[in-house]
Amino acid sequence: MSAFRRAAAWCVDFALVVALASGLAVLTFQRISALVTDVPALAARGGFDLLTSRGDVLGASEEFGLSLWDKSVLYVEQAFALLVLAAFLYQWACLALAGRTVGKGLTGLKVTPRASGRAAVRAAVTTMADVAVFAVACVLLVEGRFVLSLLVWACAVVLFLFNALPVLGPARRSLADRVAGTAVTGVRLSMPGAMHRVRTS
Repeated sequence: MSAFRRAAAWCVDFALVVALASGLAVLTFQRISALVTDVPALAARGGFDLLTSRGDVLGASEEFGLSLWDKSVLYVEQAFALLVLAAFLYQWACLALAGRTVGKGLTGLKVTPRASGRAAVRAAVTTMADVAVFAVACVLLVEGRFVLSLLVWACAVVLFLFNALPVLGPARRSLADRVAGTAVTGVRLSMPGAMHRVRTS
């Protein structure tokens, strides 16, 4: 089993995650846009807040703007949470049911042993290394915590490399494999002619 096949399998699986992320990005943009199209209702509420502000115009307008911003940030956070959850469920369901993800199936690889508990652990580590920590960094960036976001980004890169680089070694086991006690092996395909010779001999 070559590292190239492992890399190709990862690219296919990650492409599916990127496709899901793109769909969630479009959905989130539409939800945020809906806040803007709902401006008359928001403006009426803002006007009521203004009338009850006892002359604190700046305070009322600031609160109105912050409410829009908080809702937008909440939508972004929900999208990232759904992305992480979907990535985990994809990895776990594929490994628990079939012993391989779509990418591994296309490249002739499988994860052994196939057990639900091991699949869950492996899926959790893979999701953390590929998606979850990066998602946390993005959320922190949206919330304006730039320094903390940068630190989390650095941690995400280190975790990704710790998970991926061991595949280049002789054992071909990633961090997720070592934590879950699994291994990725090639699928042996039996040749019909060879099977026929065995049966007739």
